[in-house]
Amino acid sequence: MQKFKAYRTFQENNAIVSRFVELGLDDLDPGDVVVRTKYSTINYKDALSYNGAGKIMRKYPTNAGIDMAGTVETSADSRWKRGDKVIVHAYDMGVAHDGGYAEFVRVPGDWIVRRPESMTAFDAMTLGTAGFTAAQAIMLMEHNGLKPENGPVAVTGATGGVGSVAVEILAKGGYEVVAITGKKEETRYLKGLGAKDVMLRQSIDLSKIRPLDKATWAGVVDNLGGDLLAWLLSSMKGSGTVGAVGLAADMKLHTTVAPFILRGVSLLGVDSANCSMTFRQRIWNKLAVEWRPDQVHDQVRTIDFDDLPTHFEPYLKGMVRGRTVVRIAPDTHP
Repeated sequence: MQKFKAYRTFQENNAIVSRFVELGLDDLDPGDVVVRTKYSTINYKDALSYNGAGKIMRKYPTNAGIDMAGTVETSADSRWKRGDKVIVHAYDMGVAHDGGYAEFVRVPGDWIVRRPESMTAFDAMTLGTAGFTAAQAIMLMEHNGLKPENGPVAVTGATGGVGSVAVEILAKGGYEVVAITGKKEETRYLKGLGAKDVMLRQSIDLSKIRPLDKATWAGVVDNLGGDLLAWLLSSMKGSGTVGAVGLAADMKLHTTVAPFILRGVSLLGVDSANCSMTFRQRIWNKLAVEWRPDQVHDQVRTIDFDDLPTHFEPYLKGMVRGRTVVRIAPDTHP
């Protein structure tokens, strides 16, 4: 096969650097299935890995990109055949195994999700890992008792990829959504996604977090961690559920056991990288129809593969709204 383009991350002289290179299939990490990439995305994790800021990658060199959608090119796995429309994300993709920022990926058959019938490759990557994680959090929270009649649900980091999708899915499901953001100028955007109210992060006093505060929230999708999560836990209603999906503010969490033992609050860890394939397929099927976030889909920004390197810094500076899709191949097939 001819050479193809990839955006590859290297460790050179104690520095992490990424650049475009030409590769052959034999240069890729092993796998039973070769998939031709149509679209990938930018997730916060990708921005953290391209220059080593987040110590995300565990192997060098590696093609970056933690997700992709495309079609099967060749397969030694009987479950997959040429032309199958698929999504690949999670596991070690773009972290310790060559990822989606390349015209081809080669992966184990066990890592592949069948793309739902009504979902194009573009649709899939308007969601990507971020949208999948939002849906996974909500599904786990509902499994643990969250219902619209229980009360308001807060979404932190609401303008980001996970936050935007979470706001829209919850609003579609009849929840009263309160979007928590540091960006006053994005109020209109968040209300357009379905948020009933927008709360500015600056308006919350995190200097004195009490073990238990006024019972306010039935649920929380939290992208931030740190003191804001501690405050949210203290202000949960009885039997409230919190889906912890990120650490954009802080990995540490200083809290007490009070919300858990006095209000029966559940803090649910949302690990999109390792959830079972059965659960993974269920989530994608739901995102294709019932939970399809039309507003996020219609407001996505699409960039060409060549322009990818210029788009990471805004993610690290918290300047990005919604989702960014990367067009790896020309728009010739779905």
